[in-house]
Amino acid sequence: MRIVTFVKYVPDAAGDRSFESDNTVDRETDGLLSELDEYAIEEALSLTDKDKGAETIAVTVGPDDAKDAVRKALQMGADKGVHVNDDAISGADAVGTAKILAATVKKVEEDEGPVDLVITGLASTDGQMSVVPAMVAELLGRPAATQGSTLEVTDTTATVRRDGDAASQFVEVSLPALVSVTDQINEPRYPSFKGIMKAKKKPVAQYDLSDLGLDASAGGAGALTQIVELAPAPGRTAGEVVSDEGDGGQKLVDWLASKKLV
Repeated sequence: MRIVTFVKYVPDAAGDRSFESDNTVDRETDGLLSELDEYAIEEALSLTDKDKGAETIAVTVGPDDAKDAVRKALQMGADKGVHVNDDAISGADAVGTAKILAATVKKVEEDEGPVDLVITGLASTDGQMSVVPAMVAELLGRPAATQGSTLEVTDTTATVRRDGDAASQFVEVSLPALVSVTDQINEPRYPSFKGIMKAKKKPVAQYDLSDLGLDASAGGAGALTQIVELAPAPGRTAGEVVSDEGDGGQKLVDWLASKKLV
């Protein structure tokens, strides 16, 4: 079995986020592997651990620093990596990203052989759109089972359990297929010292858009959406102080009532 998992290099939420002059995210700032992608990596590794002939290939799209996302996946145990890097990608929207990822899967199949399963995270922690997995599956012409809290794979099928507020449903698809998983599916492993050292020798293929049979229209130049305005999040304001002179309880109730909270 050959599994491809998508990994994304995202800005560190604990750091200062900045934007380019065209309102796109500055990808050169400090970043890290999207946390939600770690669950996809772990699930892929769990499957390949059970099948010694299987392999996991981590794919990322982004600037030079995005290779750190692939490096983390390799340290966790992925066998190979793919880094798609092209200046024209900057500003790509969800549709463009899906086109690039789908073309990358096809390129992996040309170079390595058939891909039986694509596993992705639920969403990226920066965009949080959750639409790319379904778009990639559509472009590949493969069935998708999304938002899986569990995953069972046989030689011919993949089955996920989707948990709702009041019930769960099971979705079974035929391989080859794409699945996306939630952060409830497993507990991602930490890279071991041995894994970190082995990762340095694992191959990472480098592609640009032309290698994938795509042109600049797959990047920012062809984006169907555009950010027209940005505004910083409002700062925290001072709270309202209620002095208790024996009637503090009543004042609190009156304040809650004025906000329609009671």
